[in-house]
Amino acid sequence: MKLSGVKQALFKLPAVSFKLPDQSYVPPHFHVTEVGLVSKHFIDCGGVERQERVVNFQLWQAQDHDHRLAPQKFLRILDISKKVLGSADELEVEVEYQQGTVGKFGLEFDGRDFVLTAKKTACLAQDACGIPDHKTPQKMSPCCSPQGGCC
Repeated sequence: MKLSGVKQALFKLPAVSFKLPDQSYVPPHFHVTEVGLVSKHFIDCGGVERQERVVNFQLWQAQDHDHRLAPQKFLRILDISKKVLGSADELEVEVEYQQGTVGKFGLEFDGRDFVLTAKKTACLAQDACGIPDHKTPQKMSPCCSPQGGCC
């Protein structure tokens, strides 16, 4: 979900809620403790230089069980964040939330709740590692073999 979509949804909501991938909810007394712009500059295992940028929200809960973040307050937080985010409205949003460890989630909206979605790792240089295309059955070759040139 893009930041622009979050803002549009907040204008229509009576309350803000985040649903976890297991269908449970982040407790309603959560805080948005950070809004940021995260840039990642890296080289994949095939040697290709890449850059990614996302808007990041950090959710946190304290023991103030009466706390509720109203949609208008969340919009004000996002407005204040413009000095860091700039014109990031079309960037995807990533959410950090503490569970057993800090988890990173994607974000969707189902018309009522913001839904935290599971993120997965992937090889970005599958052709260099000999990973077959899922659509075409191929003879499997070992990924990252000494002759493969990656990893």
